[in-house]
Amino acid sequence: MALSRSARLGALATATASFLVIAASSAPTHGAPGIGDPYFPRLGNGGFDARHYDLDLAYAPDTGRLDGRATLRARATRHLSSFDLDLQQLHISRIEVDGRRARFTRDGDEITVTPRDDLRKGRDFTVSVSYGGVPEALGGPIVFGSRYGWMKTADGVFVACEPNAASTWFPSSDHPSDKATYDIRIKTPKGLTAVSNGRLVSAFDKHGSTYTHWRESRPMATYLATATIGKFDVRTGRTPGGTPIYVAVDPVLKDANSVDVYAVTAAATDYWSRVFGPYPFEETGAIVDDMPEAGFSLEVQSKPAYSAVRSETTIVHELAHQWFGDSVSVAQWKDIWLNEGFATYAQWLWAEHQGTRSAHDSFLAGYASRPADSSFWQTEVADPQRDTMFASAVYQRGAMTLQALRERIGDTAFFKLLPAWTRLHRYGNASTADFIRLAEHVSGRQLDDLFDTWLFTTGKPAL
Repeated sequence: MALSRSARLGALATATASFLVIAASSAPTHGAPGIGDPYFPRLGNGGFDARHYDLDLAYAPDTGRLDGRATLRARATRHLSSFDLDLQQLHISRIEVDGRRARFTRDGDEITVTPRDDLRKGRDFTVSVSYGGVPEALGGPIVFGSRYGWMKTADGVFVACEPNAASTWFPSSDHPSDKATYDIRIKTPKGLTAVSNGRLVSAFDKHGSTYTHWRESRPMATYLATATIGKFDVRTGRTPGGTPIYVAVDPVLKDANSVDVYAVTAAATDYWSRVFGPYPFEETGAIVDDMPEAGFSLEVQSKPAYSAVRSETTIVHELAHQWFGDSVSVAQWKDIWLNEGFATYAQWLWAEHQGTRSAHDSFLAGYASRPADSSFWQTEVADPQRDTMFASAVYQRGAMTLQALRERIGDTAFFKLLPAWTRLHRYGNASTADFIRLAEHVSGRQLDDLFDTWLFTTGKPAL
């Protein structure tokens, strides 16, 4: 059937319009200087998905200088003419994209990279950055008013980077929503041990230096990466349940604490594997370093890092994070109670498991110890704000929320919910809304009032 002239012109106009829309949508654009997290708007980067970091590092403890070459494999999520990376403090000498030198500009902590050719949406590419300098720890109100990030010690460095310090030592898309796998190679003076994530691939001495290669084959948020260096006594083996374990303890702290880090790590890893679901990583362990200025511990993926072990409950807290925070990571930093509330509740579960106090009694003790006019009750747990994202209410009221939920839906549904959560979002990211939906699905109950009361409302709830 032949078309009339007017019909042919109409069809041509429609086709032309469609072509222009397609052309416009595929036109190359700049990525984005951040993923849009309201707490850290310029962290992370838009336009690509990080897949794998290959970090080749050399650290000189006597001068504090770090030299590195970071190669990131990524996939373009839009048609890119340029894209950003996060890097604080350190000097960049060269950037290559797919082996060809690329132009770059710098605006503070944001590095804008312009490759020679556009990167089509869906294309895999590599970007290699050669850089160096003396990393400095960050400070300020966010992490308990403490220093954090790349922290020099008497014999090396203690590296604990939550929430925004990974980019003080390697260029990255520095947000937990952009996970990747890692190979981390570290050159140090002979006699020092470099400890990182995942499993040890190789370690050897050559020409007065020690070369160590670690591989994290499971997706990891940038803030969970470490390259802690120093003198350590190392013990390896397997937990009774069969999980490989690597524990490194600074010999200075050998007799400073009565806690058996190796034994507690093994026992807690196996117990949480029964309660929360299978252990999500290739190895469990610990890094215990003499770094009193830090004053905190961090759930470094596969090997929590302790500035000094203060108690058994600190260990069980950080190991619970391997499920809640490391495997299942926050979608945005305002969801931090999904990490800290769960790990604090794990401490209550551990006491219950040990027969020393029930989680119900831990809940009542925390509730009763804070009067209604305490500032503790003025934090909105579901959105605690950036500078108070680690406020005690995020930990304790977050844990109270879970106990209130347990008592509402019953033990059967509650202990079905926890492994369902870690299984559904394994190696991914999730939000408070995701947890509420799953809790309602597993329990078969409508729970808006409970979560509104405990997470989204300030003031001391009535019991």
